[in-house]
Amino acid sequence: MDAAALGDRLVVRAHDGDGARDALGELTGRTTETVTIVTRRGPVTVRRTDVVAAKPVPPPPPPRPRRTTG
Repeated sequence: MDAAALGDRLVVRAHDGDGARDALGELTGRTTETVTIVTRRGPVTVRRTDVVAAKPVPPPPPPRPRRTTG
């Protein structure tokens, strides 16, 4: 994660209670203790000590054209 630049698209898996959660989005903040990923649902701040895995991911695909009936 330290090699990722702000603005890179990442998926971050972190411990969350007894399980884990994933945050997929743009890396917008990083401190010595946390990282912030902006997902479709909004910003998610994760403690670095909770991070299990992180990796870069490609940009999302473009939206599909709407189908017209007729």
